[in-house]
Amino acid sequence: MMELAFIEARIPHRPPFLWLDRVLELSDTAIRAEKHVPGDLPLFQGHYPGYPLVPGVLLCEAVFQAGALLLAERLRQTGAAAGGHKGGVPVLTRIFGAKFKREVHPGDTLAIGAELTERLAQAWLMKGTVRVDGKLAAQVEFACAGKEM
Repeated sequence: MMELAFIEARIPHRPPFLWLDRVLELSDTAIRAEKHVPGDLPLFQGHYPGYPLVPGVLLCEAVFQAGALLLAERLRQTGAAAGGHKGGVPVLTRIFGAKFKREVHPGDTLAIGAELTERLAQAWLMKGTVRVDGKLAAQVEFACAGKEM
């Protein structure tokens, strides 16, 4: 299991906008990670008071971060930088579709998965899911490209 230092060494996201706590599995084409949703996040004061829900866009963000970490590690292992730039990082360029199947609440643990489906020149096509207690909460297909930092 790879913890926070491993994650922060590969992607630029930091708290309070880091949506990965640990990496459970990592291969050349797929990643499985987790994020515990704390109940004291300020976003729950407004989304929604009295019935706190994790916004769907943040579930997608967790998948996007997992995908960026997968690509960053892949590039790190090959000695390449994203987009051919030294210090580059994969960034989101397109969302092909997102579906939300289940509500996510404070205290839930997100099981996040992302996989590389295709590489086209400097773009990577990916898809991912978020599950809670084994049940699908969100799924999304997206593309990333390299960006110089």
